Amino acid sequence: MSENEFSRLIKLRQVSDAPIVLEPNKVEMAAIAGRFSLSALHRLKAEITLIANGSEVTATGRLLADFLQPCAISGEDFPVHVDEDLAFRFVPESQAPKDEELELDAKDCDVIFYPGDGFDLGDAVVESLGLAIDPYATGPNADVVREDVGLLDEAAAGPFAALAALKTSKPK
Repeated sequence: MSENEFSRLIKLRQVSDAPIVLEPNKVEMAAIAGRFSLSALHRLKAEITLIANGSEVTATGRLLADFLQPCAISGEDFPVHVDEDLAFRFVPESQAPKDEELELDAKDCDVIFYPGDGFDLGDAVVESLGLAIDPYATGPNADVVREDVGLLDEAAAGPFAALAALKTSKPK
């Protein structure tokens, strides 16, 4: 089990059909914010239902988060709200493929292998938050800053701009 900012170890014998609500304390939230370069993490809440099938556990639920993130263009903080479904399958490491390449498809991407007799549900929630954060998100003033410093946005500078220029140019 990994050491992380928000560890919530679940032993197989603890799995029941009662929903589990996970919310980090202030110290944990500050550490999570630091890990993902967020200016502040105001709320992180996950409500998860676990269903055991032998030593394999399916977890489904919802992730809610509110944080301040610096704009990728201006650096100014802006608020972000995350509301996403969660779905994991915890599988014992003993069932992990050995010495072969692991081919993943969409249904396999939620598999988390765990050692011993339990898994870290908190770590899975934090990893899901990390996947939900857009590292290139832009805030409300990004266009103004782009214009001030002469940066073009993707529509004006990317491949679609080249296609648009071809479309508007007159044939010779």
